[in-house]
Amino acid sequence: MSSHTGETGDAGPVEVEPMPGYLDLITRASTVMLGAWRDCSTCGLELSKQTLLDNAYITLTEIALFFFCAFLWTQVRRGLTESLFKPLAQWWRLLPKDAAKMPESAWKLVFYTMSWSYSTYLLFFTSYSFFHDPPSVFYNWKSGMSVPTDIAIAYLIQGSFYGHSIYATVYMDAWRKDSAVMVVHHIITLALIIFSYAFRYHNVGILVLFLHDINDIQLEFTKLNVYLKSRGGGYYLLNDILSNMGSVSFSITWFWFRLYWFPLKVLYATCVSSLQSVPGIPFYFFFNALLLALLLMNIYWFLFIVVFVVKVLKMKEVNDVREYEDEDGSKAAAAAAAAGLLKEPKAENSDDDAGHHISAQGKHVQNGITKEKHL
Repeated sequence: MSSHTGETGDAGPVEVEPMPGYLDLITRASTVMLGAWRDCSTCGLELSKQTLLDNAYITLTEIALFFFCAFLWTQVRRGLTESLFKPLAQWWRLLPKDAAKMPESAWKLVFYTMSWSYSTYLLFFTSYSFFHDPPSVFYNWKSGMSVPTDIAIAYLIQGSFYGHSIYATVYMDAWRKDSAVMVVHHIITLALIIFSYAFRYHNVGILVLFLHDINDIQLEFTKLNVYLKSRGGGYYLLNDILSNMGSVSFSITWFWFRLYWFPLKVLYATCVSSLQSVPGIPFYFFFNALLLALLLMNIYWFLFIVVFVVKVLKMKEVNDVREYEDEDGSKAAAAAAAAGLLKEPKAENSDDDAGHHISAQGKHVQNGITKEKHL
């Protein structure tokens, strides 16, 4: 590991390439990849094995640090959950179903705020030019080159967290409709982190992490405000407004960061610019296959966002559309209503749409239930 410099060296062009459009990405990337495939007459298992041995650099100390930090994240989460998040949920008097999910969202909000802030610092407050000039991620690339200390720290934090997240999604988090896809996402992300570090593609890795972490911040912030707006059986207007603002911001930035900047900055650089800067760059197809799989999952989740937006427009209610419905909705609703934990179903002859917030004598009426109104 070493300290970084802002110089691109003699091999790096001075002029920054303009960001391509979708059509440019598709045409140039497909042309370059097809050409690379035709030229790869010796590609196969033996060549891949030899390339791996010749170009992958990772030490036993780094592997041990990865497992130690992954274990540490799990213990830190458990400690914060028991000592901070659960007591907060009780103090706020969250509904039982919200209190069960609140620690997960609080933990992820804390981590992703920290990690995204650090990657933002690296990309915008140091001499790295990867965001404004994505092809520069491959300038002066050399097999086994040293990794700058600040980037190595980011990799250790992120890699160990995703190692923890694979375990957490299965054993600690609430199981949702997309949890299986989430496990696959974590495995692919971890593979990308380890692979890009070992092959010294760490520059592009920092850009990928920056473009993805911001959405997790907005998602968990929105979910926390959804839980808080109905705390104590009341209705809190401020949290409702914040949850709506968070959902709008989340939807916009998901498209802008993951479906616009990610393919046009990252995929263009890895598919096209990489071979221009480093002809015969190792594991070109494998690396891009993982990034394309990540893009496909971003598109898959964007469909959830579209459903979510439609639901908000129709129902005026912000909820996580990935959650499973109760297996027996009528029985569960009746039992919960009797216990005072959930809202009763809307009456068939009600004139108001479900989820509309109506003021009546200082009360808040929602789905047929009158709640105390609070700012």
